[in-house]
Amino acid sequence: MEKKIARLRRAKSTRARIRKLGVPRLSVLRTGQHIYAQVFTADGSKVLAAANTMQADVRDGLKNGKNSDAAARVGRIIAEKAKAAGVEAVAFDR
Repeated sequence: MEKKIARLRRAKSTRARIRKLGVPRLSVLRTGQHIYAQVFTADGSKVLAAANTMQADVRDGLKNGKNSDAAARVGRIIAEKAKAAGVEAVAFDR
């Protein structure tokens, strides 16, 4: 249980620092089967852009949703959507 508490404390500290900086936050989650990426506003109240390997436009031509090709494609799609939303720089939050 101590490990979980420490992880949550670090996450809270990191997100508070990002909020103080006032830049959008990029969150990436990699499961055993898929990769998900989201760009949040600085205060975390709204999702500006999202992409994952379950989307049809990302999945086309991929062998599976968890390799480096899938990660590169999700990264490219999230970057395009973030730029379209007016985001120039993000803070990486895992």
